[in-house]
Amino acid sequence: MKKIIVIGCPGSGKSVFSRALHEKTGIPLYHLDMLYWNEDKTTVEKAVFLDRLSEVMSRGSWIIDGNYASTMEKRMRECDTVFFLDYPPSVCLAGVRARMGKERSDMPWIETEDDEKFLDFIRTFSDNVRPEILELFCKYRDKSIITFKDRKEAAEFLERM
Repeated sequence: MKKIIVIGCPGSGKSVFSRALHEKTGIPLYHLDMLYWNEDKTTVEKAVFLDRLSEVMSRGSWIIDGNYASTMEKRMRECDTVFFLDYPPSVCLAGVRARMGKERSDMPWIETEDDEKFLDFIRTFSDNVRPEILELFCKYRDKSIITFKDRKEAAEFLERM
């Protein structure tokens, strides 16, 4: 494992898992949200985001945490390992609520209120985004793809490392 992506529904714990994986492996960690968002909740220009992502991906090793469908295939093509946190929406919604009001290293601001559009995205992730991820898994069968169905599986994997 040298080039790793961690994907899954928002609230699944991608960033928490990624940080733990970084601590176990020493592989540099990059959060897509930090490459894409400004502190004032505005986004950088798409070209800036793509430049930042390309710069990260040009390095010899990395863990990239985040979905961002527009760049997922690019990251999947270049990685050697994919961790997919494939959890039910109820788990992800609870994860989003648990992080409310907390400072996070993977976001440039503190979430203080529910965003109904974001919560709807989580509720429909399994129907709308998950099938696209599974299609990419078929296309990139040469990658090491590790899917966790619950937090316990992910924690046990990290413990075994």
